[in-house]
Amino acid sequence: MNVLGDHELPSHLAKFVLSQAEIIFLGQLRHPHLIKLIGCCCEDKHRLLVYEYMEQGSLENLLFGNCFPALPWSVRMKIALGAAEGLAFLHEADRPVIYRDFKASNILLDLDYTAKLSDFGLAKDGPEGDDTHVSTRIMGTPGYAAPEYIRTGHLTTMSDVYGFGVVLLELLTGKMAMDKTRPRREQDLVEWARPMLKDLSKHERAVMDPRLEGQFCTKGARVVAVLAYKCLSHDSSKRPRMSQLVRVLELLQAK
Repeated sequence: MNVLGDHELPSHLAKFVLSQAEIIFLGQLRHPHLIKLIGCCCEDKHRLLVYEYMEQGSLENLLFGNCFPALPWSVRMKIALGAAEGLAFLHEADRPVIYRDFKASNILLDLDYTAKLSDFGLAKDGPEGDDTHVSTRIMGTPGYAAPEYIRTGHLTTMSDVYGFGVVLLELLTGKMAMDKTRPRREQDLVEWARPMLKDLSKHERAVMDPRLEGQFCTKGARVVAVLAYKCLSHDSSKRPRMSQLVRVLELLQAK
C-alpha cells in the first residue's frame, strides 16, 4: 500500500479538502484500470490517504526519468490501452465522470505494467439531462488541458480525450508535454508535433522517440499518431470517444 502524508499530497489534497462525499465517490469506483483507495484517516494534524501499491510507479517517471531504460513499444501500447479503458469506464458509467486531470504522472503501473488511473481529486460528475457540459473553475495541468476548457471553463468528456491525446503523443515522442529546456518552438509538445502527426511517414524521424531505435511497429505507430491527431483537435466535436479509442488500441494489441 502507498501511504501519502501531508508533505507528499498534491496541493488540492494537502489540507484534506476532499469532502466525505468525494471519499465515498473514490471508494465506490471499481475497475481494473482505476487505482483502489484502501482507506483514509484524519487524526489531529495527520491526514492520510491509502492506495494499493503500484510497484513501477508513474508513467511520467518511467518515460522521462533518466534512471530507467526506454519503455519498449509493446509496453507503451499496453499502458495506452489500459489508461483508455479506465477513462472509457468513467465516461460511460450510469453517472458519467469527467477525470479532468489526465496526465502521465497520474497513470500508475503495477509490476506487469498494468495502467491504473490515480488521483481523483479534480474529478467531476458529467453533465445531466439536456446539459452538454459542466461549468467549473479552470484547474488541471498546463500542456494537458483542452483549449476550449481553458478558454471557457466548459468541461466535457472530450476534455479528457484531449488529455489522452497528449499522453499518446508523449508515448510516441518520449518528450514531456511542456518542457522549457527544449528549443522555443518545441517547448509546447502539442503545438510542435500535432501538424506532423497526420502523415507520420514523412516525419517519423522527427516525431518518434529516438530511444526506440526503430524497435517499434511502423504501421502501429502511424495509427497511434492519427489517433493522437484526432484527440488533439481544437474542435472537441471532432475528437473520438474513449470507447472508440479502446477498440482501435485493442486491434493494435491483437496484431
